Amino acid sequence: MVILVTYIVPGISVKSFYTALIVALIYGILNAIIRPILVILTLPINLITLGLFTLVINAGLFWLVSSIVKGFEIASFWSAFFGALVLWLISFITNAALKSAKASK
Repeated sequence: MVILVTYIVPGISVKSFYTALIVALIYGILNAIIRPILVILTLPINLITLGLFTLVINAGLFWLVSSIVKGFEIASFWSAFFGALVLWLISFITNAALKSAKASK
């Protein structure tokens, strides 16, 4: 899915398929461990913005992955923001399709 994001969002580049796998792994680990902590710490601003600040958290984590993994580069915060948004949208559509296929069996 990370490779699809590089084709859709300008300012995001990945050198190889292997690098994209590493990015997906690290992004998944950060989302599982650090994201819940950040959501709890930013709960007041999340309530004020009706949850939209969570998009900023996702963008920050996506940008953090680009600083950790060599060969994965994000040009700006807005590229990270839209990249995280597109990654969420692709994941949402994939999960909905898989649930629909599972329910029809």
